[in-house]
Amino acid sequence: MPVGPVGTYLVALTVRSSLRVGACAAMGIASADGIYALVAAVAGSALAPLLAPIVVPLRWVSVAVLVALAASGAIKATRRYRAHRLTGMTQEMPVGAVKAYVGMLGMTLLSPMTVIYFAALVLGGSDSMAAGERAVFVIAAFVASASWQLLLAGGGALLGRALTGDLGRLLTALGSSVVIVVLAARLVT
Repeated sequence: MPVGPVGTYLVALTVRSSLRVGACAAMGIASADGIYALVAAVAGSALAPLLAPIVVPLRWVSVAVLVALAASGAIKATRRYRAHRLTGMTQEMPVGAVKAYVGMLGMTLLSPMTVIYFAALVLGGSDSMAAGERAVFVIAAFVASASWQLLLAGGGALLGRALTGDLGRLLTALGSSVVIVVLAARLVT
């Protein structure tokens, strides 16, 4: 499975915080995927024409949010690194689990490609899908998303343990910010 800007941010968030925070953020992403799968299963064929005119503006909003998150992460990492070098102390405010869940839920809900993807899946067989099949689709989409996002968070936690030094954290945060911006730019190209 490809890792997009949201997945990259999830890994970077877990590296900087903890597996618990990363797992909550992963469940925020999976919740958004589940919501979109539910919307697509219930109203997929009716939604596609309504979304077509606003796809481009939604894509630009997604890019703006992702670039802002990348810039914020890079700035915070640089300030944290400089402050630690000057004082020898890290004054980091860790992200809480609830904030991570809500933040990733919101970020994923801003992604128009997710709802269009799920709507297209349902449109392909919407006439032949019974209510039970739609329910299985929604549950399967949520479980698949949750397992993938939790795997990414676990990888971030392992990476975080390997890069616990100040310079390692700075380089990881700056690298992930660059990757997020590049992936966000691909949304509009």
